[in-house]
Parts: sequence; C-alpha cells; structure tokens
Amino acid sequence: MTAPVPPRLEVQNLTRSFGGEKVVDDVSFTVSAGEVACLLGPSGCGKSTTLRIVAGVDMQDSGSIFVDGRLICDTVFRVPPERRAIGLMFQDFALFPHLTVAENVAFGLKGRARANRARVADLLERVRMTSHIDSYPHALSGGEQQRVALARALAPRPRILLMDEPFSGLDERLRDGIRDETLGLLKDEGTAVLLVTHEPHEAMRMADQILLMRAGRIVQRGAPYNLYNAPVDRAAAAFFSDVNILPGIVQGALTDTPFGEFLMPGVPDGTPVEIVIRPQHLKIDFDRSGKPPAPTPENGTAAHGVVQRARFLGRESLVEYRMDHDGSILRATVPGVFLPDPGTPMWLMLRRDRAFVFPRR
Repeated sequence: MTAPVPPRLEVQNLTRSFGGEKVVDDVSFTVSAGEVACLLGPSGCGKSTTLRIVAGVDMQDSGSIFVDGRLICDTVFRVPPERRAIGLMFQDFALFPHLTVAENVAFGLKGRARANRARVADLLERVRMTSHIDSYPHALSGGEQQRVALARALAPRPRILLMDEPFSGLDERLRDGIRDETLGLLKDEGTAVLLVTHEPHEAMRMADQILLMRAGRIVQRGAPYNLYNAPVDRAAAAFFSDVNILPGIVQGALTDTPFGEFLMPGVPDGTPVEIVIRPQHLKIDFDRSGKPPAPTPENGTAAHGVVQRARFLGRESLVEYRMDHDGSILRATVPGVFLPDPGTPMWLMLRRDRAFVFPRR
C-alpha cells in the first residue's frame, strides 16, 4: 500500500505574542504542491506575522512547521531560512538596483553557468521580459518590476513561494492581468504558494483555498465559493462585499421581518438575530399600482421604500432606499445603468436562499 503524500507545507498550532498580546493564536493549515492558499484578513490580524514565521525571519512561541513531512522549525529545532527551499516575494519587489534584469533573476542560482543562463532565459521569456534582459530596475515600470521579481523568486525552483501583498504597489488597471499571468506561471511550476493579502477580490481571483483570519485566528477556511456563499458569521460575509442588515427577534422558532418570516429552528425565544443580505440579492419593482407584488417562495414578501439616491459605478448601479417600516437604508445593486429619481417609490424583495441569519453580537 502506497504511503500518503504529505502536504508540501504544514503549519501546526502556531502562536506568537508581542507585549503579552497574541498576534498569531493557534494557527494550523496545510498547502499542497501546486496549490495557492491565501491568508486573508484586515491589517493587524496576524497574517504577515504567520508568513514571516514560515519564512524563518521571525520565531514562533509555540507550534511546528513541516515541509514535505520534514520538520523545519519548532521551539527547539530550526532550519535556517536559506535552507528551507522557500522563496519570498514582497510588495516592494526588492530588486537590486545595481544588477540587470538577468543578473537579478540569476542572483540566487547555484551550479553550472550554462544551466543558469538557460533557466534565466526561460523564465524571462515566460514573464515576457526577454527584451529587457540587460535593463536595470529603475528603467522598468511597476508591472515589469513585478514580473522580474516573480522570475527571480522562482528561479531556484523553491518548493514553496511566500507572497506578501505582492500586487499592492501596482496600478489598479494592471493588477488583474498581472495576477492572472502570475497564477498561470505558478501553476506551471507546480509551486505551493502561500499568499498574504487584505483584498478579498485578490484572494477570490487567485486562491484555491482561503484562510480567513481575524484577531490572530483562522475563523473560516475553504474554497472561495464556499466562503462567499456560506460565511461563518456577519463579519465574514461583510468582508467579501457590502451587506444589508435586518435585525430581528426569535419567537416560536420564527423571526418576523418586513420581508416575511424566517425560520430559526433550535434558537431560543427572545434571541436577537441579524439577517444579512448582499445588495445584489435585493430585487426591486416599481410601485405603479400601490399594491405589492405577490409573494413567492423564492422572494418572500415585498417591503416598500423610496429611492434615497442612485449612483452609476460602471458595470452596475447602486441604489439606496429609505424603508417605510423603520426609516432604515437598504442598498441594492442593479447591472448596467439604473438611476431612478430620489423619492421614486419602489417595492423591494430579497432572495431568501441568499440571506444569512446569524445571532446578533
């Protein structure tokens, strides 16, 4: 019987404190060869500290790190950073200004000069930088410097590549294209990637696995689709998009709202809850007759409001409504151009299968 293949990177029960405060709190995860895992969370949540510990430039208070099943670091044993077969790529690219593009890419290579030249030429061709082989970093654009930094990080064929906010310094118009090119090259190389970012869009675009962090802990993990469509709490839902919040109180396993009743099986009476709905899952209907649309199992009961303001955002329009029942503001997005005048009466319905219900905290 064939023994199971260990994950390329395994982190077990990692903790790190500064000044008595836990910055990394019992963090565990695995990354397989060819997989992109993303530590996602707001600034100060511990994701960059976790990355630095894996890289070997910081030391954990407890926990262990394994590469291909081999211990590389715990609180007693520690493999030096340069012997971990781990590549690093940071947001400032850190190219050597006195070296050419080719010399930067070749910097970490050892062995025969001919083989090294072939590796450099191959990588520069794959990142479309062959024409800049003799250029110096100051002559390159931000996107070009990013490509060179990626080629340099991959040149020694690291088992694992750590990327800390690598695209944050790029012009927003360039980011998606550069991300896609980077992802393609990483998949071709079969490198295990641990990416740190605070941008949900970046994590959704690049990651096979997202590790959502908050206050030093991983609060949810899984494929991007699962985190977006099955958030563990209100904060997790709100991290990926704007949300509308409908407060409620459970009575008889039901919560009554202007949009109808929501089932709350097993929740004690009197429990405050929040119904969370994303703007794109609100449906709207003009109030032409004064009568609400007929309720449906999918959309429930319609609630009445008037347009507060509308803005065109490019691919979609954002419309804010002041609801009649309590004066609260709900936001809906509509594809394309939809700019009703302020004061326009509307009926709103919500996609009940897209609503999340959480205990109120």
